[in-house]
Amino acid sequence: MAYVCIGVPYWIGEKQAVSAVDAVRESGIAQSLNAPWMDITPDFAAHSDPVAAVNRALAVAIEAHADRTPLIFAGDCVSALGAMKGLQRYDPAVVWFDSHGDFNTPETTPSGFLGGMPVAALVGRGNEALMAAVGLTPIPETDVIITDARDLDPQEGIQLRDSDLRHLPNVNDLLTLPLPQRPLYVHLDTDVIDATQMPAMNYPVYGGPSTEQVAAVAERIAREGQIAGILFTLWNESLEGADRALAQTLKLVRAITA
Repeated sequence: MAYVCIGVPYWIGEKQAVSAVDAVRESGIAQSLNAPWMDITPDFAAHSDPVAAVNRALAVAIEAHADRTPLIFAGDCVSALGAMKGLQRYDPAVVWFDSHGDFNTPETTPSGFLGGMPVAALVGRGNEALMAAVGLTPIPETDVIITDARDLDPQEGIQLRDSDLRHLPNVNDLLTLPLPQRPLYVHLDTDVIDATQMPAMNYPVYGGPSTEQVAAVAERIAREGQIAGILFTLWNESLEGADRALAQTLKLVRAITA
């Protein structure tokens, strides 16, 4: 399979001065996959919302390399909107790895943090203006599998439980669950891994799966699924343990591209 590596060194629309995206680029992983690397170039002048500008640029980058499977390295989970826009020709189902649910809406979030809302936005629950600015229409809830999501806000948890998303609290369930027989967008927030193994997270959550468990699931999805694109949400490069987080993330990249 031919890949393209796309860097999104932004955090909720703002350029990161110190970015884990840079660490991944400098690791040489793109060269080892014989893949070109490109960082997106948002046109902030063309969009009133910088988050929309970042996501539009990501979509354009994916579409410009339509002959390659994108490996996206991003600073936040909101980049999923641009990824889905860039992959929309495939009408992909979603497999989402995350220690959080990312299923808050503006009405349920206790913090107002946009990074906790992208799954809800994708299925038409809130942030309609951002979805429209990116050029996305909501997808059916039945098209989304979310795994782990062990750290949920109270109302978020109720929303997720009452939704039609398929929630698999144990990532190992994805070793045997029949995968959708259609192209897949795989979203892998690296904080899904237990924080003792995956340090330097902005919002660390302990008690999760090991790197080895997630890698085994990633290998299975790559082997048996129809991957259209993969997005890795990265760590905070300015926090202690960033070098360990890079090493663990590269294991996941190699597992899903083996």
